[in-house]
Amino acid sequence: GSRVLLWGRVLQMVSEAKNLVPYSGPNKMRDCFCTINLDQEEVFRTQVVEKSLSPFFGEEFYFEIPRTFQCLSFYIYDKSVLQRDLRIGKVAIKKEDLCKYTSKETWFLLQPVDSNSEVQGKVHLELKLNELITDNGSVCQQLVVHIKECHGLPLVNGQNCDPYATVSLMGPSRNDQKKTKVKKKTSNPQFNETFYFEVTRSSSYTKKSQFQVEEEDIEKLEVRIDLWNNGNLVQDVFLGEIKVPVKVLGNDSFQAWYLLQPRENGNKSSKTDDLGSLRLNVCYTEDYVLPSEYYASLRNLLLKSPDVQPVSASAAYILGEVCRDKYDAVLPLVRLLLHHQKIVPFVTAVAELDLKDTQEVNTIFRGNTLATRCLDEMMKIVGKHYLKVTLKPVLDEVWGIKKCSVVFNRNINILKEYTCFLSFQENLRYYVDKVFNTIVQSSISCPTLMCDVFYSLRHLAAKRFPNDPHVQYSAVSSFVFLRFFAVAVVSPHTFHLRPHHPDAQTSRTLTLISKTIQTLGSWGSLSKSKLSSFKETFMCEFFKMFQEEKFTEAVQKVLTIEMYKRAQGRTRIGKKNFKKRWFCLTSRELTYHKQREPIYNIPIKNILTVEKLEESAFNRKNMFQVIYGEKPLYIQANNCVEASEWIEALCRVSRCNQKRLSVYHPSAFLNGNWLCCKATTENTKGCTPCTAGVPADIQIEIDGDRETERIYSLFAINMPKLQKMEEACGSIAVYQGPQKELDDYSNFTIEDSVATFQTLQQIIAIVEKLNEPHEKYRKKRSSSRKVSVWETDREVYSYFDEELEAPCS
Repeated sequence: GSRVLLWGRVLQMVSEAKNLVPYSGPNKMRDCFCTINLDQEEVFRTQVVEKSLSPFFGEEFYFEIPRTFQCLSFYIYDKSVLQRDLRIGKVAIKKEDLCKYTSKETWFLLQPVDSNSEVQGKVHLELKLNELITDNGSVCQQLVVHIKECHGLPLVNGQNCDPYATVSLMGPSRNDQKKTKVKKKTSNPQFNETFYFEVTRSSSYTKKSQFQVEEEDIEKLEVRIDLWNNGNLVQDVFLGEIKVPVKVLGNDSFQAWYLLQPRENGNKSSKTDDLGSLRLNVCYTEDYVLPSEYYASLRNLLLKSPDVQPVSASAAYILGEVCRDKYDAVLPLVRLLLHHQKIVPFVTAVAELDLKDTQEVNTIFRGNTLATRCLDEMMKIVGKHYLKVTLKPVLDEVWGIKKCSVVFNRNINILKEYTCFLSFQENLRYYVDKVFNTIVQSSISCPTLMCDVFYSLRHLAAKRFPNDPHVQYSAVSSFVFLRFFAVAVVSPHTFHLRPHHPDAQTSRTLTLISKTIQTLGSWGSLSKSKLSSFKETFMCEFFKMFQEEKFTEAVQKVLTIEMYKRAQGRTRIGKKNFKKRWFCLTSRELTYHKQREPIYNIPIKNILTVEKLEESAFNRKNMFQVIYGEKPLYIQANNCVEASEWIEALCRVSRCNQKRLSVYHPSAFLNGNWLCCKATTENTKGCTPCTAGVPADIQIEIDGDRETERIYSLFAINMPKLQKMEEACGSIAVYQGPQKELDDYSNFTIEDSVATFQTLQQIIAIVEKLNEPHEKYRKKRSSSRKVSVWETDREVYSYFDEELEAPCS
């Protein structure tokens, strides 16, 4: 609790390049793309812009900095089909210089890319200067170099390198060099090797010695460490170097991490003014995360937001109001609410506020509001694994098989042969069918959190438009199909389903699949407005192939996430009392029915485990048990396949329950004892490990304190807007109406001026209180940096101060 964590994050716009170096041949145009790198590690890549020397990218990237780094780099590549992509030039911005360019569009001259300057990583050294007494009583000095390990070396040709290090003692008249062993396939080699060098010798040494004392000046000696990738049969690749003056070493052992540096002679002969330019807009910020107790007041105020009436007077809603870009507010807010299990009630509350202003069914949840943005972000976070297990196999197939060679022509009239068009339709339908069926069949795998939100949206929509029987489906489909699956299909790289942008042909295929899925997911009949969304006339005809009742029913099924099975259960009276019942499973509850109305229901959140039941329990086959409380529910399916399907389905919808059992009784408690373990107490702990469960949802790693820190930063930046909003509330409350110009607060939603005013007062007081420890820490950190540079002479030998770059006290 006493540590202050340093976090970095970057939002950047890669806009365009201009005046790139043309080819020397007759075809001077290039196919270009840009990569974003932390040092030498690629983290993002833009799409390829074909046949241009001034490509326009226009792409925005937001990402967290997961580690320490020296430079944020941008590389322009020329795409090659047969050979390795050619690096045309780069822009490298040092970490300490990023603040100079924050929120400013800047043209950067491209610098040449030289292998001697492309370095990253750090090396851990221990250095010591010993004094030795020789046999004749004279004193000489010995340098001990212990190279311990390296961290974060770059990948070479996309793979871990085979690194080794050379250790040299260099001076005006000497160059003693030694070498470590090669470490195979690693970017974090552990060397743990020690080397000894004689620094000075007594005058009694003969002329055969490597050097003479009078020729050596310790002031000019330095230790140099060079890192190399072993090339085996090809030339070794330089990975970086460090230099440490011997004069700074005292009698004590000295160890530190050192950042690898480029060679001093790198790039000297290259021209830098004829490679072109790159326009960037980079926004880099650092979060100083204080101990958790500092954020208690702000965190509690934000977590109360779902219960505030009206919700527009809550701290979370006000955050979205004062931030110019709602995305800035939505990301930390959603993550914080997810971390504390408050996302469902908050989204429900703001969605209900949206519905108040919705006049037509066709526009339900179609705007870019706080509710829709929160839901979009929640689906990206929670549904990441869901997309991976459903869409990724199909998308991989689209990438791997180039069936639709004519799909990329926008106008059917340019097709030379009608048979080509028929082939195109057949292939496109194959992909659409496969994607659509995958989505429909995956409904039971939908994360419980998403199901809970959709359940709320359905009921809110039905309440708002009671005369429209389909509105409960259209309200959910606008998210499931239009804002989730369709977006993931057309941009799989943004959901980490594919590593890079698709090529032009694959992109065209994905676009048409996405459009069809969107239209299929829109509840209701195929209208002229939906047909008009297709720019290609042949797509209107193509979509009519899907105007079948089965597609409408499939959409309804995936939106309700229901299934009905015939099963048998046992009542408390005894094993002979088995009666036929209809069971219904949704994402929220398991119910069974005698006729139409349910006679009993089990909330999904109460299910502890679902397991097979031994045949000997009731002398019946295909039985399983749902353990949800003191007594289990015993069910018999019609056959073994049906029993397995029910067990799997029940396990999937309850897989996130926090109190799931690890052991169970595989048989029943009859005649005063458990048939499996003979225990005589009915509530005895199970005797067999649970086996029927499925892996739990991928855990979302969220640092609640960090998200609260980011929200504090947003409130602090927007303090003038908070104060303006506070004045507006006061004006409304006192004068019963606006007393200032409308523009002063026309952008704010103020339903209840008194409640909003009270929340604003709390926010402002909390932010002002948090400003004090932040300012104190900034001063302390600035002072620590100055002392570190003075004590270690960091600029001379690039000493890497781990305590400042990593989480520190």
